[in-house]
Amino acid sequence: MKSNIVRPAAMFWGLTVFMPVGVTYVAAVLLLITLFAAGGLRERALRLRSNPMWWPVVFYVAWTLIVLAIGPHYPQTGSNLGHGLRIAATVLMALALTDEEAIWALRGFWIIGLVNIVMIGLYYSVGFPVLEPWRGVLILVGNKSISNALLFTIMAATAVVFGLKSLMEHRPWRVLAALALVLAVIAIITLTLISRTSLLALLIASAAACVHKWRRQLKVLAVAIVIGSAVVAVGIWNSPGVQQKFELGMQELEAAQAGSVSEGSWVVRYYMYRDTARMIIDRPLTGWGIGGWTEQWHLRGPKLLADYNMPHNDFLWMGSQAGVLGSLSLLAIVLTAIWLAWRRDDVAGRYAFVATLVLLIATSLNSALRDAQIGLSILWVSMVYLRLAQAPGDSWRGLLPQRFAARLQT
Repeated sequence: MKSNIVRPAAMFWGLTVFMPVGVTYVAAVLLLITLFAAGGLRERALRLRSNPMWWPVVFYVAWTLIVLAIGPHYPQTGSNLGHGLRIAATVLMALALTDEEAIWALRGFWIIGLVNIVMIGLYYSVGFPVLEPWRGVLILVGNKSISNALLFTIMAATAVVFGLKSLMEHRPWRVLAALALVLAVIAIITLTLISRTSLLALLIASAAACVHKWRRQLKVLAVAIVIGSAVVAVGIWNSPGVQQKFELGMQELEAAQAGSVSEGSWVVRYYMYRDTARMIIDRPLTGWGIGGWTEQWHLRGPKLLADYNMPHNDFLWMGSQAGVLGSLSLLAIVLTAIWLAWRRDDVAGRYAFVATLVLLIATSLNSALRDAQIGLSILWVSMVYLRLAQAPGDSWRGLLPQRFAARLQT
């Protein structure tokens, strides 16, 4: 049946999220084609129209097109418009999936994620030649590696939720498996795909998972937060590398405030956030036009940092080129997703809650939506998590094949 072609296409996108951005683009286009070819568009349209995410996305697209029509145009206008519309398309494609199609997408993500963790372990233990499609997984090579670190962070945050669930069900082997995955990801994001944003997101998402689970049991929540904080404190105290990374960030920030200019991570962010905020203040209504950030950055930013083409914060990016309403429209999409996940008080909601929180943190501290190397992966995965949080019942139950799931139950 034609309707069955969407499942492998959705899974293929899940399987390619760690791969170079060109492959992920192919997966996205393939899914878009199969959604139209499979039929059932009326049912999908009704599903989207009834989704609380619909109107934030519609407003975001509408305001973008209004600013495009009335604002100035630049050499970067076409690419920025394309990235802006891709963000909306990714959200809508994920939410248009059926429950079963979303499970197939999730299977692809988790299969390749676990394979990649094993591959990293083998690469740094026994070694093997690096193939180009996996370079960004094995070695830190720019934004694609940052994207992969964030994807591993979503996996670890999911494992935290699963571990808490297993702990309450008195399943020690599952708790140990979840803990092993969390520790493996921590090792990856602190030693190989080094990312302070990912480590911070994991800490916040883990605490948020406890809040989500025990929000109606304040005494239990307080105990969980105290224990969790103690574990984190001990971990940081016994990890000089982690301490050094955060100390370096503070040193970079202090240097930037004193007027120093370098390509240090937080030095760059300091100048970008400061100057982009000034762009919004200068034109708060409609901004400088779609694609206008780069030209303004060249005029305002330090010459040493002139080659950057995005401000490492997508809400500021939208605000600079589409005004305050543009920034708020993008923020509304992310916050609505977080609210929908928070509203569902079970493990499916908790999975989506931590995934969308990682998305928010990544979008606030990096260009996790504007940059397709990150946005085609983390936005897709987090929206698939959200789609399953909107499905009735135990929406994650079909993740494992029935025979394998039955064996785990015994």
